[in-house]
Amino acid sequence: WVNLALHHAFSGRRGCCGWTLLSICRPMPALERYDVAIVGAGVAGASLAVCLARDGRRVLCLERDLRQPDRIVGELLQPGGYQQLCDLGLAEAVDNIDSQKVFGYGIFLDQKQACIDYSEAAAQEAPTGRSFHNGRFVRRLREIAAQQPRLNLVEANVIELSLEDGVVDGVKYKDSKGILHTAYADLTVACDGCFSRLRKDVSPALEYSVTSQFVGLVLEGIALPFPEHGHVVLCDIAPVLFYPISSTEVRCLVDVPSTVDLGSIPGGLTGYLTKQVAPQLPPAFLEPFLLAVGSGKIKTMPNRVMPARPMTLRGAILLGDAFNMRHPLTGGGMTVALSDVNILRRLIREIDNLRDHEKVSTALSSFYESRRALSGTINVLANALYSVFCATKEKSLIEMRSACFDYLARGGRCSNDPISMLGGLRPRPNL
Repeated sequence: WVNLALHHAFSGRRGCCGWTLLSICRPMPALERYDVAIVGAGVAGASLAVCLARDGRRVLCLERDLRQPDRIVGELLQPGGYQQLCDLGLAEAVDNIDSQKVFGYGIFLDQKQACIDYSEAAAQEAPTGRSFHNGRFVRRLREIAAQQPRLNLVEANVIELSLEDGVVDGVKYKDSKGILHTAYADLTVACDGCFSRLRKDVSPALEYSVTSQFVGLVLEGIALPFPEHGHVVLCDIAPVLFYPISSTEVRCLVDVPSTVDLGSIPGGLTGYLTKQVAPQLPPAFLEPFLLAVGSGKIKTMPNRVMPARPMTLRGAILLGDAFNMRHPLTGGGMTVALSDVNILRRLIREIDNLRDHEKVSTALSSFYESRRALSGTINVLANALYSVFCATKEKSLIEMRSACFDYLARGGRCSNDPISMLGGLRPRPNL
């Protein structure tokens, strides 16, 4: 089977968002047949592709653009997520990308501040998360994928699923030259992200809502009040996040609720950031924040919430943001995705023939049940905290936000339980 080789010296082309993998492709076989076809080579897709190939499956992984991504989310991996990455044998993906250890969170409200560490919630070795440039992390996962002899990583645009008698038997895609191909697979996994093209076909019942948008900036020359920690500033009317993504850079994410009409604000988005957000920031953040806004290097990303639903189309499943999304305030998306990869891998490892749809269906039922504890804990906490942290001018909401801060600042179980759930360390929705 064709293997997409990696040119380690990166002597090939450079994309607009960074280095790309350089393909060394032999002609494709007339009939492409795989055990598993994976659509999307992001965090979930690339991780699953590597694991299944190492398990002996013949894997095809199709990615629309193999250049290094340039995103403002998927940059903070909670301790539970990092443990999932290690369990999958992919810990090397955070090596050599200037990733940073994260030990907890600093929280700010008005003139008050508190620091909560993951270690306080752990009985054994102190857990740590990792933060990094999302694009560098995804690039490393793809590099690892390209090295697997049973994995074919291809830059291609998937058009639609291939069906026979109502069962998915692969995908139809166009290669870089616009030539249409059909790749047949016993199982097709759609990991094509929050803007998934295949979601409506695999699980029509899935519906999402857009609660807000993140405005992303990169700050330089800033000394964080709590080094090696994420920072949450509880502003009116929504929180602002800061966390290191390299040894010299700090990511800032400003949440802008969907109720905010930026068109009615003088100066638009820039005016909102400088006139409404900046005055509420602690002094340590103010100057670097204004410099970042002034640079004009601003990116936005819609924040979607989508509960998971069991798939109804045989032969195909969804994974990652194509399957389940929660508000990204708590940075739980990659933890849930990697946990799902771990569970799915374990369950289908026992199935010799993935065309046995009855066994696959049984495995998927177990998958939905097994994922519920961790995904439910992270999803409920993320959406609940976002609702509490978004205080409007209503007195009751402002008081609730203040009470939440005071509760977390007390320490003990008041902070240990929430941060252990947020960090993916204690998947217990009823805690």
